[in-house]
Amino acid sequence: MTESTLFRSEEMSLIQLYIPAEVAQPTVSELGELGLVQFRDLNPEVNAFQRAFVSEIRRFDEMERQLRFFTMQIEKVGIHVRPSMPSSHLSRARSRQELDDLEERISEHENRLLQMNNSHETMQRRYLELNELKHVLHETSDFFQEAASQQEDIRNSFDEPEAPLLDRDLETGGAGNQNAGLNLGNVTGVIPRNKMQTFERILWRSLRGNLYMNTAQIDEPVIDPSTDTVVEKNVFIIFAHGREIMAKIKKIAEALGATLYPIDSDADRRRDALHEVERHIGEFNSVLVNTTQTRRLELTRISENLTSWMTIVKKEKATYHTMNHFIYDVNRKCLIAEGWCPTNEINTIQAALREVTQRSGSMVPSILNELKTHKEPPTYHKTNKFTSGFQGIVDAYGMAKYREVNPGLFTIISFPFLFAVMFGDVGHGILVLLAGLYLCLNERKLASVDGEMFQMVFGGRYIVLLMGAFSIFTGMMYNDIFSRALPWFTSGWHFNVPEDYDGKTILVAEPTGHIYPFGIDYAWHGTENYLLFTNSYKMKMSVILGVIHMSFGICMVFFNAKFYRKPIDIIGGFIPQMLFMQSLFGYLVSMILYKWTVNWFETDAAGHAIHNSPPSLLNTMIYMFLSPGSVNEADKLYPGQGFIQGFLVLLAFVCIPWMLFLKPYYLKYEHGKARAMGYHQPSEHNVRVSTDSNHTDDAGGAVVAEDHGESSEHEFEFSEELIHQVIHTIDFCLGCISNTASYLRLWALSLAHAQLSEVLWSMTLGMAWGFTGAVGAFMTIVMFTMWFSLTIFILVGMEGLSAFLHALRLHWVEFNNKFYFGTGYAFEPFSFATMLAEKDP
Repeated sequence: MTESTLFRSEEMSLIQLYIPAEVAQPTVSELGELGLVQFRDLNPEVNAFQRAFVSEIRRFDEMERQLRFFTMQIEKVGIHVRPSMPSSHLSRARSRQELDDLEERISEHENRLLQMNNSHETMQRRYLELNELKHVLHETSDFFQEAASQQEDIRNSFDEPEAPLLDRDLETGGAGNQNAGLNLGNVTGVIPRNKMQTFERILWRSLRGNLYMNTAQIDEPVIDPSTDTVVEKNVFIIFAHGREIMAKIKKIAEALGATLYPIDSDADRRRDALHEVERHIGEFNSVLVNTTQTRRLELTRISENLTSWMTIVKKEKATYHTMNHFIYDVNRKCLIAEGWCPTNEINTIQAALREVTQRSGSMVPSILNELKTHKEPPTYHKTNKFTSGFQGIVDAYGMAKYREVNPGLFTIISFPFLFAVMFGDVGHGILVLLAGLYLCLNERKLASVDGEMFQMVFGGRYIVLLMGAFSIFTGMMYNDIFSRALPWFTSGWHFNVPEDYDGKTILVAEPTGHIYPFGIDYAWHGTENYLLFTNSYKMKMSVILGVIHMSFGICMVFFNAKFYRKPIDIIGGFIPQMLFMQSLFGYLVSMILYKWTVNWFETDAAGHAIHNSPPSLLNTMIYMFLSPGSVNEADKLYPGQGFIQGFLVLLAFVCIPWMLFLKPYYLKYEHGKARAMGYHQPSEHNVRVSTDSNHTDDAGGAVVAEDHGESSEHEFEFSEELIHQVIHTIDFCLGCISNTASYLRLWALSLAHAQLSEVLWSMTLGMAWGFTGAVGAFMTIVMFTMWFSLTIFILVGMEGLSAFLHALRLHWVEFNNKFYFGTGYAFEPFSFATMLAEKDP
């Protein structure tokens, strides 16, 4: 048993469970509560519809459908669903009788709710029809009254064959009854307002204007009972002559979704019908209110238990779905399961199995065996709310191979630090720190906030917190707070400004003898050569940080090789890689540090310069390869430089064939040696490091779990190994150069961030403080608002996102590719907590 640490993933064990059939369901449910076992599918060839517990899963699918139906109805009404409270009663496995009772209860609720919905929809539809009929009777009554005074006009219009009858301007025309002396019929009804124009055009083209039409809008909102949406409708009446024309009008109206209502031409009968409709509307309104209240009470009772029912159903469905992965042993009357679990948690799993056996009163206990296998176990990093965000950065690049060195541990420090190098500013760092503090202090309240983007930021709240803290530190190193200087300590420089200084003459600062103890001296701010100084300083600092970061990654090769017991990876990988890196770029870092420590302008007692002018390190690195072993006296950095540089170049060139040929030929030798001894494959390719377990299994022995026809090893091919090593060597050698240059993004983004902050300050507050009096106060308020807004959205938001992405790239490409395999697969245990946390699609 090994101690849990983030440096490597948890040690995993393949276990085999023998679960008696009578306690299978509560046992698997208890393991789901623990969330420590990732079960393997032992029936991969069996169709999903032919497995043992298909009927149970279909049963719970139906119950889940019913509960989703309840949820939709409750949300539509607007009733608050009571959240479930964590308790042991809700987490225990339900007996078969309890599940039968729950299924019957849910079905009863569904039947009652369906009956209420059907009754409510029928009455609502009838109420809608009565309401529409009321409007039709009311509006057509006005149409008939107005038409009585327009009889002669209508008669003349029929006598003129060229006169159109469908005219939107004749809103007041129209009678068409027997009393008018014309044998006209009428069609009345209600039609959606958005189809009115189409209706008129079709009538005009199909009947060629041989009709008279009038419409009126219904001002009250009309609710469609089938969709519960508000529909705007119009009342229409059409007068036409002839039975065939009337039939055609009715067909057109019904095809466009109109509802037709027959209206009597007699005014008294229409009046009586209107009174009768209004009486029915009052009765239906009362019945609808009572039905709605009864339905709401039913939904309220359902809502009190809906969350707990959904939890029970989801758990039971997941339990039986997991049991479908098991094998049923007919002779032993038990289920056989296999799965991965953390080795440290085997005792916890055994205790849970014993507890289920005692609680159920079974005489036959469940048996757990730990199997020996060469299968690649899943990768499981035990994280908490602080480390999960940093681990997520690594997992997004690739899941770690089982038990390899986990970069997530180092990312906790290196990621926010490299971010801060590019984002260094005390003021901006404080803003980021405050945002991280708000997310961390209110994490319980904010955990339930929806939104993919917000949840992404919230998941990395501790990353934001550390990025802010490190940005404050690097801002103090740069002596920057919103592009202003902070005089923390006594400056090491002094400007002797004459009284008659005109502001145009360049002044040279003189050293005071003080050494600024922390960061950059504030006296550099505002000087002519400040940008030149910080440019050189930050560029060299980026190279130093990059070489240290990559060298640390190469060191992880040693720890991986030592753990996997592959000395060839140390001799043929770690050593030549480290020598190659340090002979070139480690030497460059040494020259940078040495150059910083030398006072190149120091003079002797006679006033003569002791050293040459400071040499260019770029030229030094170029001529180190062009003319190895020789250095011009004017460009010499230190005594004996030529010999050392020649030796380092030779060492770097020796490391290339060392990396290229040693490992493939060693593996070929080992393969031949193993074949000569009768083994098919050498032990070098065993990817699983087996350790003796301190656990004793109840079955008296462990079984080697290997599938037929499956092998964790592949046939050795020397050509493949050689090609792979050639690619790896070329990638490493060229990567050392390109990756070192890639770390210059630390310099570029830091410089850009500082200059952008300086420009923003000078264009806003710097400009506002040039005014005085009331104008100055007004300009200060306006410019401060603009400066603060742009600082938040551009310097903190956009620049922060840019620095975050560049830091991400440095970890993924420049650091991880030195040692990280990232070829594993995640440990995904059967866990109710994870299953319930997932939102339904």
